[in-house]
Order: sequence, then structure tokens, then C-alpha cells
Amino acid sequence: MNPISKMLAAPVAVMALWAVSAQATTDEAIAERLKPVGEVCIQGQECQGVGAVAAAAGGGNRSADDIIGKHCNACHGAGLLGAPKIGDSAAWKGRADGKGGVEGLVASAVAGLNAMPPKGTCADCSDDELLAAIKKMSGL
Repeated sequence: MNPISKMLAAPVAVMALWAVSAQATTDEAIAERLKPVGEVCIQGQECQGVGAVAAAAGGGNRSADDIIGKHCNACHGAGLLGAPKIGDSAAWKGRADGKGGVEGLVASAVAGLNAMPPKGTCADCSDDELLAAIKKMSGL
């Protein structure tokens, strides 16, 4: 066997083994990979799977601490770019007074303020979840 044939034998053998294993997939595995990722829902009709999606997204079941830890702490923990720090009640109270209370802070958070994008980094947070997080961070 010449040297070139020896060098090509190993990669050919590996490719043959890979091809055999690729062919060994089951119909169920193929169907799982090809299934749709979503579903179209029509207003007024029951939509299957909506509850599962809401549960997977964690909608409505998150505590203020969960939201703060995941979405707010990066900026409000350190006071990044002038963000009021968590637990600095005086800074939060000054902002709340200027915005018309805690509800004004929520409205600012929903709309976005300065460097903070709308809803901070929690695009799927409800207004009630944001209110709970702001109350927890501010102590108001």
C-alpha cells in the first residue's frame, strides 16, 4: 500500500462510520427535529399549548427577587450610568417624587429612561412584576 493510500484510509474509515451512524436515526427522532416550532392561533378560538408556553417563559410566576437578580442587578446593583442603587431609598424617593410616585417610576421603566431600554432588560415582564421589582429595589 502506497503512502497516499495509507493517509486516505483513516479519513475514509471515519467518514464511513459517520455515515452509518447518521443513517441509524429513528423515524421518531426525525419527526422531532422536523416538528413546527410554533402554532397559529385565531382570536376567539382556543389555542392549544398557550399554557405551556406561558409556563416555560415563567410569566406571572416570577418573584421580585428573581426579576431583580436576572434583569435589574447588573445596572442597579452598582449604580451603572447613574442608575439608582438597590436599597438607596433616598435616590429612589427623589426620582419617585419627580415622576409622581412609584407608578411614575413604573411608567418610566416601561417606556425606558436614558440608557435603560424599555422594561430594562426584561421585555416579557408585566407591569405588575416591574412594580414589585421597583418596590423591592427602592424600599418605597
